[in-house]
Amino acid sequence: MGSNGSDASTGSATGGAGSATGGAGATGGAGSATGGAGATGGAGSATGGAGATGGAGASWDAVPEPVEGRRPVIGLTTYLEQAKQGVWDVRAAFLPQQYFDAVTASGGIAVLLPPQPEPDTAAARVLDGLDGLILTGGLDVDPSLYGAERHPLTDPARPDRDAWELALFRGAEERRMPVLAICRGLQLVNVARGGTLHQHLPEALGTERFRIGGGVFATNEVAVDEGSRLAELVGVGGLDVHSYHHQGIDRLGAGLVATARTDDGLVQAFESDGDGYVLGVQWHPEENREDRRLFAGLVAEASAFRLASLAQRPEVGSRSSSETEGPESGPRSLSERPSTSSGTASETKRTEAVSRSSSERASTSSATARAPRSNGVLA
Repeated sequence: MGSNGSDASTGSATGGAGSATGGAGATGGAGSATGGAGATGGAGSATGGAGATGGAGASWDAVPEPVEGRRPVIGLTTYLEQAKQGVWDVRAAFLPQQYFDAVTASGGIAVLLPPQPEPDTAAARVLDGLDGLILTGGLDVDPSLYGAERHPLTDPARPDRDAWELALFRGAEERRMPVLAICRGLQLVNVARGGTLHQHLPEALGTERFRIGGGVFATNEVAVDEGSRLAELVGVGGLDVHSYHHQGIDRLGAGLVATARTDDGLVQAFESDGDGYVLGVQWHPEENREDRRLFAGLVAEASAFRLASLAQRPEVGSRSSSETEGPESGPRSLSERPSTSSGTASETKRTEAVSRSSSERASTSSATARAPRSNGVLA
């Protein structure tokens, strides 16, 4: 089984119902921030693709309105695997509904990001329409990426997903876009930063405590370090979490600081030691519907990132706050954000905004300030 071995079953085509506010289900096509089509069906949109099986997602009525008036757009990576729905048995992009419901309940707009055939080019374009990124759970990262031989119990490689998520993460880092990495996502970030993994924890630690099997999440207690971003969100000390993984961090990657461990010393969370917001957890926070604090933290950071990015763009900065952040209009891509001038001058500015390179966007967003973080109490 993979680092999140249960995802392949719980995220099946019949279980991946569409959220009321964003991602598409398995056969309905995963929406992307730029309007990308799903692997097997209709194209989703940044604000409304319904799942093929029609399950209800989180309701906007229960979500507090963001201070700035617009909800940030959060991209979530997906599987691209064989899936069944009704008479269909096809490769499909899908993700368990818990993920995008957690984003929606925290005030964000969730869009799904299936692997793309030209990951570097696609990632640059997709990230232009996002305010935050979640690297989700899934099968094991290819051990060749960290210079190791494959263990017999390591999952078959998924080079399409590895390449896509590495491109997204590196692009997000260049832009200083907030990132939340979950289970496999934490392991991928560690590898991207030059770290290594234990390929089978029962051999490395002599325990099956992190993956009891049968699609049932194990409960483990982690100790959260004082003074960390994680502690600001969930508090210091013991925290019960949902685990389903057989791999874990061996050598920590460059620029990452461990912020939570289990009593056997295994790293269970890390964060970037710089100003950028990169938070990784080995457990599955989406499985705890009573505690959305990690998602709320990402959404708050994404809101701050969006506002700082908009403030640095001349065509937006000169407009009034009511025009920039009006609650009635949803997030726009760069090509849809109008300039202050009319006629030819307006079209020129719009063209300049669209043609601006990714590296220029990265420099404009480097001034992103941290947003206030939730200090809610675990229910």
